[in-house]
Amino acid sequence: MQHYSQSPTDPAFVQNPYPFYDQTRAGGDFFWWDDYKMICAVSHSAVHAVLRNRKMGRECPAELAPDIPPALQPFYDVEAHSMLELEGEKHKRLRALVLRAFTSRTIAALAPDMRQLCHDLIDQFPDEPFDLLTAYAQPVPVVVIARLLGVPEDRADDLLRWSNAMVAMYQARRTPEIEAAAIAATNDFTAFMRGYIAQRRASPTDDLISTLIAAEEDGAKLSEEELITTCILLLNAGHEATVHTLGNGVKTLLERNIRDISESCVEEIIRYDPPLHMFTRWVYEDVTIGDQAFKRGDQIACLLGAANRDPAAYDDPNRFDPARKGPQNTSFGGGIHFCVGAPLARLELRIALEVLFERCPDLRLTGKPQYGDVFHFHGLERLLVQRGI
Repeated sequence: MQHYSQSPTDPAFVQNPYPFYDQTRAGGDFFWWDDYKMICAVSHSAVHAVLRNRKMGRECPAELAPDIPPALQPFYDVEAHSMLELEGEKHKRLRALVLRAFTSRTIAALAPDMRQLCHDLIDQFPDEPFDLLTAYAQPVPVVVIARLLGVPEDRADDLLRWSNAMVAMYQARRTPEIEAAAIAATNDFTAFMRGYIAQRRASPTDDLISTLIAAEEDGAKLSEEELITTCILLLNAGHEATVHTLGNGVKTLLERNIRDISESCVEEIIRYDPPLHMFTRWVYEDVTIGDQAFKRGDQIACLLGAANRDPAAYDDPNRFDPARKGPQNTSFGGGIHFCVGAPLARLELRIALEVLFERCPDLRLTGKPQYGDVFHFHGLERLLVQRGI
């Protein structure tokens, strides 16, 4: 297995990680990333195989679980009930309860309000240059997921702030200051959700929180802590990735003067410049994938952004092709942890892009788009645009 060194905080890499992916993929399906001290799956076939292999999972083997500093315990107490981090029967039960409340009918029913929200936001666009992220790409997903859960959308700024602080715990440039902000956000978010769940227990409605409270699987309901964590997970995951995908997608379309939004175009946006570039798995049993052997306790990083640009899977993969056909991209993960919100994300992207270019066909970039200094997430920190005059 070849070794490669590349700082994940290097500004040039953060702005464009794809040349490094191409370099490492040329050496095989897997490589050792010195900076992370971790094996990485870099080809589409290897990432696909790792994501679906039942001898691997998200939950750290008990004998390898690290000691958690007391100051960080509140964050990891929330994580302990996250279906994203669990395996086996615990994961199966939580996911089944969420899917029961997260139906295709529920999601489809959001479309008219989603479209109206997009129009309302565009009505407020200024005539001078403005940041499309704060004016459109951020509020669309956070308001949609708040409405779906039944959380007051006038708390959207708080939800966005708490989510950004918590999600920052997963990035390469984690610092004590980032950790402190995440703990403060965790405490505030948990207190807010605990109070709101109590309200919904007393006065249920037709929102997702009420549905989760009432939902049962084999006679078992979500506990209070599971409810809080699940709501936080859905709020965080339900908008964070969509904000980045929408921003990255508008950038890509404006740079190429593309305005027609088809289902294949939306899929190409999700493939071409995804919001999450690394998703890890622990090995539970000795296993071989391709010609690479793994032992229990190994950790593998699936490089989703690299898999989506694999020339063995996609013809001319570094070219954006809105009519592209090919295998399923890896941006939503795979296996039992495939993103439960994928149908919602696809609907949001399609409607938000359709309405944006219906209303603003002359939208243009006014500054060079800049990606945030964050890996393994990949999203713009600003997207300056202006409507044509």
